[in-house]
Amino acid sequence: MKILFLNKVLQILIVPILFLVATTNLFSQNKVLSEDTQSYFDQARIYRNQDKIDLALETLNAAASSAEKNEDVKALIDSLHELALLYLKINKEGDTEFYWDRASVLMKDIAHPYGDAMHKYIEAILLHRSNRNFQALFMLNEAKQLNNDRNFYNNLLLTEAKVYISLEKYDSAVKNLNSLVINTDIYEKEYLSSQAYLTLAKLNLTTDNLSESVKNGENALKIANQNGFLKDIEEANTLLTSTYEKLGLYQKSLVNSQNLIRLKDSIFNIDKVKIEAKTADIIRDDYKTEVIAKQNVEIEDLKESQNRSELTAILTSAFLIIISLLAVTLYRNNQIKLKTNDLLQTKNKELQIARDGAVQAMEAKTNFLSTVSHELRTPLYAVTGLTHLLLEENPEEHQKEHLKALKFSGDYLLNFINDILHINKIDANKLEPLNMEFNLNKVINEVINSLGQSAKANNTKLILEYDSNIPGHLLSDPLKLSQVFMNLIGNSIKFTKGGEVKVITKLLNKKDDDVTIYFEVSDNGIGISKEKQKSIFEGFEQGSIQINREYGGTGLGLTIVKSLLGLFNSKIELESELGQGSSFFFEIEMKSMDAIPEDFSFEITSREYDFKNLHLLIVEDNKINQVITKKMLSKKEMTSDIANNGHEAITLAQENVYDAILMDIHMPGISGEEATIEIRKFNQDTPIIALTAISLDDSLESFYAAGCNDVVTKPFKPEVFYQKIGENIFDKNPKNSLS
Repeated sequence: MKILFLNKVLQILIVPILFLVATTNLFSQNKVLSEDTQSYFDQARIYRNQDKIDLALETLNAAASSAEKNEDVKALIDSLHELALLYLKINKEGDTEFYWDRASVLMKDIAHPYGDAMHKYIEAILLHRSNRNFQALFMLNEAKQLNNDRNFYNNLLLTEAKVYISLEKYDSAVKNLNSLVINTDIYEKEYLSSQAYLTLAKLNLTTDNLSESVKNGENALKIANQNGFLKDIEEANTLLTSTYEKLGLYQKSLVNSQNLIRLKDSIFNIDKVKIEAKTADIIRDDYKTEVIAKQNVEIEDLKESQNRSELTAILTSAFLIIISLLAVTLYRNNQIKLKTNDLLQTKNKELQIARDGAVQAMEAKTNFLSTVSHELRTPLYAVTGLTHLLLEENPEEHQKEHLKALKFSGDYLLNFINDILHINKIDANKLEPLNMEFNLNKVINEVINSLGQSAKANNTKLILEYDSNIPGHLLSDPLKLSQVFMNLIGNSIKFTKGGEVKVITKLLNKKDDDVTIYFEVSDNGIGISKEKQKSIFEGFEQGSIQINREYGGTGLGLTIVKSLLGLFNSKIELESELGQGSSFFFEIEMKSMDAIPEDFSFEITSREYDFKNLHLLIVEDNKINQVITKKMLSKKEMTSDIANNGHEAITLAQENVYDAILMDIHMPGISGEEATIEIRKFNQDTPIIALTAISLDDSLESFYAAGCNDVVTKPFKPEVFYQKIGENIFDKNPKNSLS
């Protein structure tokens, strides 16, 4: 009875102690992977891909020892995962599962997203090897959600392709493998390309596409020979031997067969296999021995702890009465807390339902506005394009007036659509501030100069008060700052006739490279009433219906300003009095770049290009857009062919030589992305410029991954259109930026 009583007391005291130890352990494991450990991984990756398994094993074993010595739990988990993958390569699945299980134990008490992703990735490979391919796909998708490391993602795509092949989903496999053929991986670019070509060759052989199988097999063999990927060299020669024999090309089959014999005689010999197997067994057995030794130490510690437990029990019994009293008090408090928690949970569920409804409504609004803005761009391209062409054909004076009015309306509608898409991108967290060097004085002056005509039309004076103490070179996002000033100054000009608009900048604080700058845009225009000041920054809001009818506009300008400043962690404030004018002001923190000389220029000047006699391919399904684009090319003495869809584009690109291809992305049948992927299989040199209407969900990264050199959005400014063509044809160094 006494023993049971003492055990109860020990259980009460040991729980908080264990909790404290576990918490301390968790915090102590939150370390960054050391450079030494990373260098081990990099070297082991090279050995593994060159089939030097014994050296790769020794390197990873050294990485694990270093991680244990430095008490770096995350690095140890990563080392165990790398060892598990290496044992998979030599088909020792039992040893793979051993290291995978050891990593599982360590991952229970630490947050390590990359480790979780790698754990699921290894499990997916094991599932694939046991023909549980649908479960493997599920695990690969789980791993994909946990980590966005480029090298990890590329290896995951390769494994996913092999699973697709096992499921006979050949189209999905080909898409993955094509993206890996032209990958930009900084660690394993050549190895991933070799593996992609080799897997494509095996897939082609399975589907009896023998010519493609030979082509891909030769590509794999070439890369493998250049980089010493011994296993890939062996597999490529084996595959080519079989494929050439099926094609009746026995001489070529014999060459590959002889290569294979020489390779096996010189490299894949019995001694090498024995050394690798011996190294693998030694490292595994040594690690198991260390684990057993650690467990024995823990057992001895537990025995010593048991001898001290009797003394601990006697001491703890002295606190029993106090603990009992505390327990009663805690019980009563817990009952109260339970009731409160029940009430809070009910309220939380109600709030969660309301929040989910609001999120769904926001997503529906975002998707609707994104679709509308995207669909309007194509017909608007026809309006703005035709207007531009007609204005350049020397129209009559009475026609010119109508055309200018049409151009103004088209530009207004385009700005409106851009505003909607811009707000959607901010709301959907798809817009982030850049960090680039710029001159603030120049940015503000450029905005003021661009709005000079509007100010002159309203007989409004523009005044800039610029603090000379502001550093000449700053680090922030000048493009988004220009948008902020364009909206604020333009707004003030619109509502101020015969008055003045003042732009003020002041240096509030400067400490080392950190500067805080105060901005203010004030006017003596019509002002804003107190009640409207509360909603003036909401979308589609203006002072009143009468103001909207008199002055026009969408009411989105201040909404965009508020959203953009939110990206800088800044908040806009307003002071205004009806009939007396308004003042908008805010502060932004930036970085100073004082070390840069004053005469240093950040701008890249545009070049004049000679487009005469260039021949381009226009890929466009809209007949009106075809006419406009072709006419714009002919204005610069360029000739062009037209493809109405992706299939025609591929055929024409095979049969003709073009200086560049203008590719629409959204087309019926195969998309522009798919057409670009197919063209890149036989043509790596011709510049391909995506000429398309971008929506909120479009991914520029996927355009470039497909093989596009640059992107121009419709509708576009003619000077941007010509500049992009010149850069990609003559300079071969496009900006890779959305224009």
